[in-house]
Amino acid sequence: MEERLQKILARAGFGSRRTCELLISAGRVRVNGKAVGLGDKADPARDTISVDGRAVNSAEALVYVAIYKPRGVLSTVKEPGARQTVRDLVELPGTLFPVGRLDYDSEGLILLTNDGELANKLTHPRYEHEKEYKVLVARHPDQEQLSAWRRGVVLEDGHATRPAEVHVQSKYGKGAWLRVTLREGHKRQIREMGKVTGLPVSRIVRVRIGNLELGRLKPRQWRHLTAQEVTDLKKLVGGGKRPTRGSTQKHP
Repeated sequence: MEERLQKILARAGFGSRRTCELLISAGRVRVNGKAVGLGDKADPARDTISVDGRAVNSAEALVYVAIYKPRGVLSTVKEPGARQTVRDLVELPGTLFPVGRLDYDSEGLILLTNDGELANKLTHPRYEHEKEYKVLVARHPDQEQLSAWRRGVVLEDGHATRPAEVHVQSKYGKGAWLRVTLREGHKRQIREMGKVTGLPVSRIVRVRIGNLELGRLKPRQWRHLTAQEVTDLKKLVGGGKRPTRGSTQKHP
């Protein structure tokens, strides 16, 4: 059955549909040896589809991996230098790209997958899926500082953050562990929020993306998602609903 090429490419792991549209517009996609344009269709069971000369296997099995990214590892697929990436930590063949990036000094949950459509819906700002973090700050926060995070603050680059859910989990020496839930992903947002409110951030650990939890994974450890976790994620992005505590699954 014929389908739009961007849908076929996204399913095969070449990125979101928007990314695949750009591949088509750039003339990098061919069907049966002929260049194609946006809006063109193909039958993956009958036609030969290629990107940059590489054959597309639309029947490639979809892979979903949860990994604990440690500090000092990049949350990208490729790095031109010698620094290690999360992809280097997962010994599986094929194309896998990260969902929910973390900066170099942060750690915690990242999803790696070749399901471009799911990845796009989990990361695109308009879907507003929750991401939850354990955050160690160097001082005990007062109510005014916590209220500022809950209202939203204006960062040094002019970005006005959306309200965050935040509460003190425990004291830790002169500092404290906070639980922070965001529905946006501005660059280095938590560190910058801490900076402008007088709460220097010492450590960030992401523990949840949507309804997928880090669980008992340790730094550098990874695992395949269960069938139920994949189903729950697809329900989450399909319905566009925010996750709730009751729907979050716990896994050892």
